[in-house]
Amino acid sequence: MVKHKKGPKDVGLPPGTLIHVGEKKTETTEISIIDYDEVHIQERRVESAEECFPYKDKPTVTWIKIDGLHEIDVIEKIGRHFDLHPLVLEDILNTGQRPKIEEFEDYIVIIIKMFILEQEGRIDAEQISIVLGPNFVLSFQEKAGDVFNNILERLRNGKGRIRNLKSDYLAYALVDTVVDQYFVILEGLGEKIESIEEDLLNYPGPKTLHPIHELKRVMIQLRRSVWPLREVVNNFERSESQLINESTKPFLRDVYDHTIQAIDTIETYRDMLSGMLDLYLSSVSNRMNEVMKVLTIIATIFIPLTFITGIYGMNFQYMPELGMRWGYPAVLIVMALISVTMLVYFRRKRWL
Repeated sequence: MVKHKKGPKDVGLPPGTLIHVGEKKTETTEISIIDYDEVHIQERRVESAEECFPYKDKPTVTWIKIDGLHEIDVIEKIGRHFDLHPLVLEDILNTGQRPKIEEFEDYIVIIIKMFILEQEGRIDAEQISIVLGPNFVLSFQEKAGDVFNNILERLRNGKGRIRNLKSDYLAYALVDTVVDQYFVILEGLGEKIESIEEDLLNYPGPKTLHPIHELKRVMIQLRRSVWPLREVVNNFERSESQLINESTKPFLRDVYDHTIQAIDTIETYRDMLSGMLDLYLSSVSNRMNEVMKVLTIIATIFIPLTFITGIYGMNFQYMPELGMRWGYPAVLIVMALISVTMLVYFRRKRWL
């Protein structure tokens, strides 16, 4: 199940009012700074927003990673120092945002949704906000996680292109990691769908119906996040901003292709779930028809038998068969012959 909450806390407030809308997913806001170039890398965790200020104009590339959005003063201090528009900060703090990209003169803001598969099988939704500057990248997450650990390892080990390229490649790497996470989620959902489909064919019942509806809700949530993400990545790749180098655009086109692939997979799964729901309803209807057919056949067999017993249940004094010594066995034999004859007839008609 996708867990996502938002509330109308900012209704009636002036535009740009900073208020956290969403769940508090961490106790404290953690700030990590990764500053690097081709030769050196410095990684440290800081206690205050002011310690991030010297990295704004450094010639190296700096990734400032903020985990936790509920401490508004920290977000506000960082935003003001890096000249972020108040409406941008408002969008960052409002975790119910639709995925989007906005270009400003000195920076680009990307807001996307990330989904994480928890150990108990629950899918948790989280908003990721990325601010791309000339030599820095700010990332805002609702809570600390290990999704970006592979990027950190590549930075530490100096593997790949990331240490040799500018901040736009780092922003691409973050978006690419989020898109790759969709495939992890979709792979797990695909296994669930296959398991439910097998159960549906063998043991259709109410217990199978609940997971189908649950997965349909998950697919709706994924679709709402991935469809706008396609537009975000497309605009990111087609941007004419000086912050994006031509060498990075082929990688952005690759992310766009992955987004289209994720959308196709989601649509396929939605069609499968709709078909499974129809299959469930058909199976239940067929089972009901089978039950009704058996009951109808039984009732049809007993109709003539009931007719015979009804006649001999009448309390008339002068009924010729009542005085016969073998009348009772004869009636039973006649009733048995009628039942057998009807069963043979039903079988020849393939009603049984």
